[in-house]
Amino acid sequence: MCPPENFVVEYAINAWMDPSNPADTEVALKQWQRLYEVVTGLGHDVHLLTPGAGLPDMVFAANGAFSVGGVVYGAEFKYPQRSAEAAAHRAFYEARPAEWRFVAPTAVNEGEGDFTYVPDAHGGLILAGHGFRTEPRAHTEAQETLGRPVISLKLVDPRFYHLDTALAAIDDANVIYYPAAFSEPSQAVLRQLFPDAIVATETDALAFGLNLVSDGRNVLLNTDCGALATRLEALGYHPILVDLSELKKGGGSVKCTMAELRS
Repeated sequence: MCPPENFVVEYAINAWMDPSNPADTEVALKQWQRLYEVVTGLGHDVHLLTPGAGLPDMVFAANGAFSVGGVVYGAEFKYPQRSAEAAAHRAFYEARPAEWRFVAPTAVNEGEGDFTYVPDAHGGLILAGHGFRTEPRAHTEAQETLGRPVISLKLVDPRFYHLDTALAAIDDANVIYYPAAFSEPSQAVLRQLFPDAIVATETDALAFGLNLVSDGRNVLLNTDCGALATRLEALGYHPILVDLSELKKGGGSVKCTMAELRS
């Protein structure tokens, strides 16, 4: 994770960013700190990146890389406003060579923004989004780098510009997703692979309800996702709501703030 010490909304590179609706950096920091406290309070270890000057979106740490089995596929950001973030993430992994093998990308991809891993589904699957940020050829590169099958899914709604705004692994074998964010063929693939998936509503998706983090029991959501939280609780999960109203102005919520380390 990376604290939003420099977080502002001064440009628009996704459908949610509006410089005329500026973010309050002080409030964003307080909200992020509460999320950090919740995550560590659940017993999870969190490494912190130092915020880079002039990199307001660095708080969205999920976009900096994607790791599986101790191998890290690095990010190559589409927009120049974020390109310098990749080096900070690379430095984190390369400083720990006993734990991680970092592989630099040749294709544009935005890390866990467009990749997620479902370890117990069909022997372990990487789900990968394309259509707005990550290039399709990055999916092939990720498969060759990480040694896991990659399922390509096409995103078709610019409001859901990253996979992690439209789909999440809810546990080690299943997912939750919003169908209309994907092309019809990609919806068919998801139905085949995950017949028991939790299907989210447009209301859930617009509230950034799919931009969640789950450890298989505890599900972290932002406070606008009350209806989804009720559904998840009825299914046996333990939803925890955290206010991230300021970070949502940058086009992200819970998941965007965390790069999950899969050793």
